[in-house]
Amino acid sequence: QVQLVESGGGLVQAGGSLKLSCAASGRTFSMYAMGWFRQAPGKEREFVAGISRSGGSIYYTDSVKGRFTISRDNAKSTVYLQMSSLKPEDTAVYYCAADPRVGRITIIPREYDYWGQGTQVTVSS
Repeated sequence: QVQLVESGGGLVQAGGSLKLSCAASGRTFSMYAMGWFRQAPGKEREFVAGISRSGGSIYYTDSVKGRFTISRDNAKSTVYLQMSSLKPEDTAVYYCAADPRVGRITIIPREYDYWGQGTQVTVSS
């Protein structure tokens, strides 16, 4: 198993930026593809970005392309989400998740085995 802890959330004005971090412990971090998801009150959890084990494959949902950047540092067992040009509709709790499969990045939440507790991102207009 792996334990995940997100940090870096906060309150920011529209157009601003935040960088989220997700620190992993337990099993070897490099064995997992990693994803970022978000969930706003009353809405379903949605995929934001994913990155393969080595960092060689990356995928973003359309609404964040060009604004968000996912990266990982396997030596530090940490995955990051750099968010810029933030919009009020980006407001949500952001979660990182780990997927032990060797296939391509998945956007389906139930296919990720491990989840962090989330960090709140609030973007004011």
